[in-house]
Amino acid sequence: MYRNTKSLSLGVAMTAVTVSPKYQIVIPKEIRESMGIVPGQKVQIMSYQGRIEVIPLKPMKEMKGFLKGIDTTVVREEDRI
Repeated sequence: MYRNTKSLSLGVAMTAVTVSPKYQIVIPKEIRESMGIVPGQKVQIMSYQGRIEVIPLKPMKEMKGFLKGIDTTVVREEDRI
C-alpha cells in the first residue's frame, strides 16, 4: 500500500491510501485512533466539493449531554410572547 503522510499547520493529518480492486480503503491507524473509530462502527460517506468525506457515526447513547451548557435563549418579538 502506498502511504504518503502530511501534517498540516491546523493539526490535521493527511495520508494517501490506495483503493483496492474492490474499491476498499484502509483508514490509517493514526486517524482511526484520533477519531475513536472501532471495528464494526458505522461511518457516513459523502461527496463534498470534489472530495470524499468519512464521518464516524456515534450511537445515540453516546450523544447524551453533548449540548450541556448551550444557550437556549431565543430573542422574540414582543407580539410573539
